[in-house]
Amino acid sequence: MASIITNVGALSALQTLRQTNKDMETTQSRISSGYRVETAADNAAYWSIATTMRSDRKALSTVEDALGLGAAKVDTAYTGLEAAIAVVDEIKSKITAASEPGVDKTKIDKELSQLKSQLASIAESASFSGENWLYNTATTGAGTKDIVASFNRAPDGGISLTTLKFDASASVLIDKSNASRGLLTRGWPVSQPNGAGTTATVSYYLVNANSNVAATGGLEIKLTTTTSADSLAGMLLAVETMLQRLTDSASTLGAITKRIDMQESFVASLTDVIDKGIGRLVDADMNEESTRLKALQTQQQLGIQALQIANTNAENILQLFRQ
Repeated sequence: MASIITNVGALSALQTLRQTNKDMETTQSRISSGYRVETAADNAAYWSIATTMRSDRKALSTVEDALGLGAAKVDTAYTGLEAAIAVVDEIKSKITAASEPGVDKTKIDKELSQLKSQLASIAESASFSGENWLYNTATTGAGTKDIVASFNRAPDGGISLTTLKFDASASVLIDKSNASRGLLTRGWPVSQPNGAGTTATVSYYLVNANSNVAATGGLEIKLTTTTSADSLAGMLLAVETMLQRLTDSASTLGAITKRIDMQESFVASLTDVIDKGIGRLVDADMNEESTRLKALQTQQQLGIQALQIANTNAENILQLFRQ
């Protein structure tokens, strides 16, 4: 039935054209933004997951920065310990040389004084970002150092941080507040030869941090013309003990450095995986969207033509009245 009140064909064509235009707006928005799910209205579930994962991704990025900072601190301490080991090893050689008959011990002591000064310089210089794990002036001691290693989200939504811990008290070379806490300032007890077939327990320290060192009950490793062979043997034992402790501390730092390197690689891979997962949920397929846009443009043209034809039919009815 043809009616001049209700143009059914035009209404149908107009409804189709409106839907086509709406679909075109959606497709154009996806192409311009690159997202298939840009707001919660597009897909509430996927948008919620993606938003949470983006937040976690940002936290992991901060963890990467924290790992880099922690690695720098560990590397600084390790470098200082490695240099200190080399100097203590040199001191060990000098004491061994002083054991030779006829050697001028006072000249060797001058070399020892310079090596001790070098140890103090190494310890005080091994600082990064205001932290020094080899040189302590605090009354409370060095304590345990934490390095943020990972950001975790539990299945129930709870979050937590994983940290790497290092007991810096095991690496302090010089402690200005309490000499007994420093590897080079404390007295190391050794069984020193004391006459034919007997020994005595004597403590030796290497670096005189301050006047409190005397409280440790130790003797400074220092050579004079009257230094006996027994004393040299005791000093050598004490230096060897210090060297072993320094080596142990450096080994621990080396293990932490390796752990940090592994964690950095894992966090970097994890962030890439999270980015891919978010992309699968919300990113638009540009090939698909561009193809859909071409099809919708064609549908739009056809819809406009259909609307024009429907309106033309109404004009034809008017022509009947003109005749």
